[in-house]
Amino acid sequence: MDEARLTREPRIAEDAALLPPVDVVEDAAGITLYADLPGVPKDRLHVQVEADTLTISGETAIDMPQGMAATHAEVNLPRYRRSFTLSKELDPEKLSAELKNGVLKLRIEKAAHAQPRKVEIKVG
Repeated sequence: MDEARLTREPRIAEDAALLPPVDVVEDAAGITLYADLPGVPKDRLHVQVEADTLTISGETAIDMPQGMAATHAEVNLPRYRRSFTLSKELDPEKLSAELKNGVLKLRIEKAAHAQPRKVEIKVG
């Protein structure tokens, strides 16, 4: 392979990011999102809710030994970013997050008005 071809990479936009794969599981009490974020440490991971938008973003932290450079990279973008629109059934105040083994687990509870409830039947 020609050495010049290795160095002529297209410039990547400053705000370009990978879309992490996400699984969403819903139950009667809320939803759980599982986002694959390999190489993203907790201090470079951000979860933000603004109005009805949930945004997950993070940057990978792959340390390269000093004086060495990658000669081949399958993933050129060091950032992940994904946004979701939250339905009115979900309560963004009841959101919890956990990062374990490169997987972010987000739990969002349903709002009180969207929770299943039992209706009392009166006998008259």
